[in-house]
Amino acid sequence: MGVGRGGWAIPWAIVKATLSSAQTFVMKFVFPVVWIGGFAIATLSLFLFPNSWHGADGGPPEANIKWFFLFAMLVGSAFIWWACVRLKRVRMDTRALYVSNYSTEIVVPLANVAEVTENRWVNSHPVTVRFHADTEFGSQVTFMPKVRWFAFWSSHPVVEEIRRAVDLATGRNDRKP
Repeated sequence: MGVGRGGWAIPWAIVKATLSSAQTFVMKFVFPVVWIGGFAIATLSLFLFPNSWHGADGGPPEANIKWFFLFAMLVGSAFIWWACVRLKRVRMDTRALYVSNYSTEIVVPLANVAEVTENRWVNSHPVTVRFHADTEFGSQVTFMPKVRWFAFWSSHPVVEEIRRAVDLATGRNDRKP
């Protein structure tokens, strides 16, 4: 039971904890535009103005370098688009996840959560939440949890936090500690 202003009780008060990083907006909207745009401009300039670039010997760059840049830009852009643009803002209370793409927020009951995983190979440890039933954002969402310094290979605590909340909301208590 929560306590409101003036000391009166609010039995329905539920705190929504933000699980995603404050940098999510920057990683979703700013970083892809800057990286893809910058790399595209550099690649385009190699094709249009090759004499403005200088190789290691001070002369024009090798002819194949522009094709390497084009390939790297396409592959890098696809990866950044996949890794960053799909990120969501996620909050949680004792009953649901609140998932936002910054224009729409949906409520997903914790009972709809099928699995919670993270990718430890990526520095930001993106967390993926898969659902039993599709939502407006599909069968899964990915978010970037709050940054933890110097904890590169350990599991992010938010993964277990969501799993425990799902267990409590669904009455399951069979998870191993």
